[in-house]
Amino acid sequence: MCKIICIANQKGGVGKTTTAINLSASLAVAEKKTLIIDCDSQGNASSGLGIGKDVIAKQNLYLALSDQAPLKDMIVDTQITHLNMVPADQNLIGIEVEFIHLENREKRLKNLIKQLDISYDFVIIDCPPALGFLTVNALVAADFLIVPLQCEYFAMEGLGHLLNTVKLVKARLNPTLSLGGILLTMFDSRNLLSHRVTEEIKKHFGNKVFNTIIPRNVRLSESPSHGLPIILYDIKSRGAMAYMNLAQEILTNGRI
Repeated sequence: MCKIICIANQKGGVGKTTTAINLSASLAVAEKKTLIIDCDSQGNASSGLGIGKDVIAKQNLYLALSDQAPLKDMIVDTQITHLNMVPADQNLIGIEVEFIHLENREKRLKNLIKQLDISYDFVIIDCPPALGFLTVNALVAADFLIVPLQCEYFAMEGLGHLLNTVKLVKARLNPTLSLGGILLTMFDSRNLLSHRVTEEIKKHFGNKVFNTIIPRNVRLSESPSHGLPIILYDIKSRGAMAYMNLAQEILTNGRI
């Protein structure tokens, strides 16, 4: 059965897209058929997986959401076997205004995914850094939410707003949505603050925090500029090992 995972946090720069790209790639390497959907108008997940602008112009999420094409026709291959993608382009910027008068607009992405005639083990949705139309659509479509949280001073800022939005979505639109886990990112073992934030988050959220912690890693930061997930850019790096461990944790812990 396909598991749909939304990766969201309205705070920017916490590792959402890095997680979407590298978790998807790691699941695909584990021979799980995976689809990553880029819901961010910046299209960083698309460029981070090496999808060219000429391809994105013809195959993107906006065309599917606006009923100009079926979602299955917007799916493109990546450099990794078992990993497909629906790219995003800048047209997503104004989609909330365009769809303001449409009925059931919060369920458009969910309905598109339902119509797919391709069987996937996982669908990973990368959200923009906001709690707007696209993030709500992703939460309505998802079975599970993963929240990347950086190991820094303002880590928990805004987390309450996100979890409150999740409660509202569960109550009104998607009662089966579950918090799959909080993923600590950008951990610096040399920094005492990173250790303190980690302890605080684990104290508050207990087993909702993944055992895997994503380190601050130069190779991980470099890989998107080459259009490669970390396992293709530098499989021996600490970043690659961390995301492969996260995929293994998801596949074996029964939480997702």
